[in-house]
Amino acid sequence: MKVLVTGATGFVAGHCVEELLTHGYQVRGTVRNLRTADVTHLRAIAERTGGELEFVEADLTADAGWAEAVAGCAYVWHVASPFPSRQPRDEHELITPAVDGTLRVLRAAHDAGVRRVVLTSSLAAIAFGHDDNSRTYTEADWTDVSTVDAYVKSKTLAERAAWEFARDSGLELVAVNPGTIFGPLQNTDCSTSLVLIRRLMAGGLPVVPKIGWATVDVRDLARLHRLAMESPAAAGNRYVAGGRHVWAREMASVLAERYRPSGYRIGTGPMPYALMWLISRVDPSVRLALTFWDRLMLVSADKAETELGWTMRPVEESVTDTAESMIQHGLVPPRPRRTR
Repeated sequence: MKVLVTGATGFVAGHCVEELLTHGYQVRGTVRNLRTADVTHLRAIAERTGGELEFVEADLTADAGWAEAVAGCAYVWHVASPFPSRQPRDEHELITPAVDGTLRVLRAAHDAGVRRVVLTSSLAAIAFGHDDNSRTYTEADWTDVSTVDAYVKSKTLAERAAWEFARDSGLELVAVNPGTIFGPLQNTDCSTSLVLIRRLMAGGLPVVPKIGWATVDVRDLARLHRLAMESPAAAGNRYVAGGRHVWAREMASVLAERYRPSGYRIGTGPMPYALMWLISRVDPSVRLALTFWDRLMLVSADKAETELGWTMRPVEESVTDTAESMIQHGLVPPRPRRTR
């Protein structure tokens, strides 16, 4: 069976392509531009697994190409969605392509008779905009968009639009809602969610802010997409994909224990809030991270574990595998010499 994966060159989508090829599915991936898209790493995976992989041109902001993209596909994984490194000046720069792009894909899938669409949503659509940060959130919860930033609003509105379309059209839909995603890179394109580890490994973060997330390994997330596609009972369900809350300093400590003996200068001390606030005035990416300061993210993935048999690897493994891949791809300095 053939599966369409949207935004195939993205961090999450690339691992989804690998998961499908490894399990014997034919894969068609969408890219915005066939001439400029770097798909070398994906073709290497297809060659290694002996899988069938092809690419088509389709952009979430335009109708052209989507009918051809879904033609002959049994399933669609809609993974592509903008994830900013900074807040846009106009929230509609994120909201419009997220909502309209999702509906564009779903309409094409419905018209082509696709069996099921697996939508990559986010915990941003579940656990934000609430006053109580000490409670544990589940698939029954929805983010209150009246008090959240543009990215969170875009993910929430896009998923709500998808469920509304599925209800009205009869299209079979499953949503997967991941937390902050870590795990090994397949190429040199560093996802926004991995910037913290890159800065720690490069020695550019001597003190660590009090921010944290419910995390998931990208490989486990890809496997959950497959389970959500294959399980008949998953139709019409949302699935939280996130483990325990992990503070950034905990991640730094894992890296320090592993890499300081090799000469990496990895900071583990606490960063004062005032310092992070000052840095955020000149660094938009830090301004975005500031919204997570001292905020607990407590979620339950019991539903995915119970209904689909899904499991997650330890966060320590995800963090170190991320760092190793950055070394291998030259995104951080090679292992320094030990100093006496």
